[in-house]
Amino acid sequence: MSEVINCNQVAFGYGQTLALNGFDLRVEQGEVIALLGPNGAGKTTSVRVINGLRPAETGSVRVFGMDAAHQGADIRLRTGVLTETPALYERLTALQNLNFFGTLAGLETGEIENRSRHMLDVFGLLDRAGDRVDTYSKGMKQRLAIARAMLHDPELLFLDEPTSDLDPEASRQVNDTILEVTGRNSRTVVLCTHRLFEAEQLCDRVAVMSKGRVMAFGTLDEIRQAVLPRISVLFRVSSPFKAEHIAWLREHRGILSVNTKSGNELTLDMLNEEPIPSIVAHFVGLGVGILAVEPRKASLEEIYMHLQHESRKEAE
Repeated sequence: MSEVINCNQVAFGYGQTLALNGFDLRVEQGEVIALLGPNGAGKTTSVRVINGLRPAETGSVRVFGMDAAHQGADIRLRTGVLTETPALYERLTALQNLNFFGTLAGLETGEIENRSRHMLDVFGLLDRAGDRVDTYSKGMKQRLAIARAMLHDPELLFLDEPTSDLDPEASRQVNDTILEVTGRNSRTVVLCTHRLFEAEQLCDRVAVMSKGRVMAFGTLDEIRQAVLPRISVLFRVSSPFKAEHIAWLREHRGILSVNTKSGNELTLDMLNEEPIPSIVAHFVGLGVGILAVEPRKASLEEIYMHLQHESRKEAE
């Protein structure tokens, strides 16, 4: 695969405030990646800089091999952007909206209407093509906005908070649509979001951002191994744990901590699953009935909260 985005030590500020500070990101063709972070982390600013709408003050940004600071117009011909607040003309119909934006995107006059109708069909809006946008629900408007961003068939698609302010059902419909359209070809997608479950559901890799830089980037397993490699293992037994059982566990090599939840249930923090067989064998040998052994790796939420906590500590 070829590299689509290469950002190296990018800095950009608004006045005295640095929105990006040592921002690094490399994205391959066909990847769906998430920029995950709280408001103010620099997600939207990074999209503007990558699209050449804001020149990096320091560092370098290359998209499709082009310098974003000097070739932004050429880059934007090959990208599509869904902003957090989609720009749609409410008094026009959905078809009129797409026809208008198709003209702005430079589509051939003869293909604009066919392309617009095709995109409305893809996003389940063709039967409402002639209705004014102000009669649409929020979820329908968001699907129309994504259709507008994809109208010129961009190679690189940016989706900035695509389910912002949507109810759960509308969010599900939008996410299902994103999954469908991103899975059809080798289009590269950058999803900006603060919703962790969306990043897990939709993306190949996740970049966790804070204060203008990427703190961790990779698959969930890669980030977990780098940030929180330990696992928690729930043990449930048939009779209450005794004091000597707890003491033995605390001395066991490979166990980082022992956390009692109830008389016959506890969790063990460990670096990996290697100690589990010897622990089970020990308690079976003592005649203790093992009811459940449930290893659990750190979730994306736990990793995210850990990284944000570390970022706040650095700033103190």
